[in-house]
Amino acid sequence: MEVNILGVCDADPQAPGFQLARDLGIFTTHDHRQILKLAGLDGVLELTNSQELFLDLMRLRPEGVWILEHGVSGLLQTLLLLIRDLGRKDREVALEKTVSKFLMHQAHERIVVLEPDFKIADASEGYLKAVNKSKKEVIGRHCHEITHGLNSPCSQCLPEMGCPLVETLRTGQSAHVIHEHVMDGERRTYCDLETYPVRTNENGEIVRVIEIWRDITEQLSSRWERRLKELKTDMEKLVQEDRLISLGKLAASCVHEINNPIQGLLTFCNLMQSMLKKGKPTPQDLGEFNHYLGLMSGELERCGGIVSGLLSFARESRIEARELELQEVIQSVLSLTRHKMELQDIALVLDCAEEPVTIRGDVNQLQQCLLNLIFNAIEAMPHGGQLQLTLKLDGAGKEAWIIIEDSGCGIPEKHIDKIFDPFFTTKEEGEGTGLGLSIVYGIVKNHDGRIEVHSREGDGTSFSLRFPLADR
Repeated sequence: MEVNILGVCDADPQAPGFQLARDLGIFTTHDHRQILKLAGLDGVLELTNSQELFLDLMRLRPEGVWILEHGVSGLLQTLLLLIRDLGRKDREVALEKTVSKFLMHQAHERIVVLEPDFKIADASEGYLKAVNKSKKEVIGRHCHEITHGLNSPCSQCLPEMGCPLVETLRTGQSAHVIHEHVMDGERRTYCDLETYPVRTNENGEIVRVIEIWRDITEQLSSRWERRLKELKTDMEKLVQEDRLISLGKLAASCVHEINNPIQGLLTFCNLMQSMLKKGKPTPQDLGEFNHYLGLMSGELERCGGIVSGLLSFARESRIEARELELQEVIQSVLSLTRHKMELQDIALVLDCAEEPVTIRGDVNQLQQCLLNLIFNAIEAMPHGGQLQLTLKLDGAGKEAWIIIEDSGCGIPEKHIDKIFDPFFTTKEEGEGTGLGLSIVYGIVKNHDGRIEVHSREGDGTSFSLRFPLADR
C-alpha cells in the first residue's frame, strides 16, 4: 500500500509538520476546503480531533474521497507499518491483534469489526454500550440483527436506508450512510456509519470490514434548526421584496388620487386670494372662507392618510406576532387599493363580521398577503367587474375566514395545482415574477392557517383563507 501526501492543512503556520511539508514542496494551506480540491485526492486524515471540523469535511468531501477522524487515523498508521514490516503469513494474525488493541484503546468510540457475511467479529465497549448488550451477546451474530432486529441485511429489508458493508464489499472502497436507530425501545437516534475495508490475503480480497458509528442526532437537530432559521430569514426577505413591488403599484395608483385634492386645494387658494385682492373681506366672504377651509382641511387629511398608509406599508419592520383585529388589517389594505379599483371600474362589495375577529399574527405579513390577492383579482378584471371581500367566523366559532372573490377571467384547470409554486406565472416576461401566490401560501402557513382556491376559466376565482382565532 503506497501513501502519497498531496497537501497539508494547519491553522498554525509555525507547526512543525506544516513547515516540513512546505520545505518538501508539498502543497500547504490554512483552509481545509482547499485540500478537498486537490487533484488525485483519495482521502483525508483529520488529526485535530475536532468534531465540528470532521463534520464539515464529511459534508464538503467530493464523491469517492474518504475522511478518517483522529482516532481511526492511528489505526491506519499501525496497519501501514504492519503491512510494510510483516510477511504475508503473519499478517492476518498480527492484524487481529492490532484491531483488538485498537478497539480496547478506543473504548468510547462505537466501532465494530464485521465479517463479509455480516457477522460481528469484534466490538468496542462504546458499541456494546450503544446496543446495550455484552460482547458475548453480539460476537458471531449478524449486525442487522443486533442494531435493527432484522433477519436479513438492511439493504434487503430497508432498501431506502442502504448498507455501507454491502457497498464496501461491492466497490472495495469506504462507504458512508446515515441510519436511524431505536435505542432503549423508544429513543430514536441518528448515526453516521462509515465502513473501511481490510485486505490481508495475497489476492487483495476483503477479509474484514471496520464499521464506525457516530451519533449525530444533536448535530442533525442543530443543523435543521439552523436551516429552518435560514429559510425563515429568506422568507422574510422575499416578503419585503414583494412589498416593494406592491408599493410601486400602490404609488402609481395613489399619485392620481393625491393629484385630485391638490388641484382642488390650488383652486380654493386662488379663489381666496382673488377675494382678498378686492379689499377687506365682507361677512359673506368670511363665511365662504370658512367653507373653503373646511373643504381644504378634509382634502389635506385624505392626502395625509394616503401618504401615511404608503409610508407604513413601505417601512421595513421586525416580524412580530401579536393579537390583531382582522377588520383593521382589511381596512388598511382597502384604503390603499380602493382608488385603483375605482379607476378600473371594479365594484367593491365588503361584508365584514360586526364583532371583532382577533387572531395572532404579524400585521405586515397579513397586509402583504391580502394585497397580493387583491392585486391578482384586479389584474384578472382589466375591463371592470366585482370584487367581494368577506370576513366571517366558521360555524364552530374556532376559525376566521377571509374570502376574496372576483368576477374575472378565472384560472385554467391545468394551472390550479401549480399556482402556489415559486416562480410559476402565466404573465408575459417583465409583468410578474411568479412569487406572489407562493408568498401568500408561505404567510398563511406561518400563521397556522389554510388556503383554498376555487376557480373556473372565464367564471372568476375565489381564495379562502382560514386562521385560528387568538383565544383558541
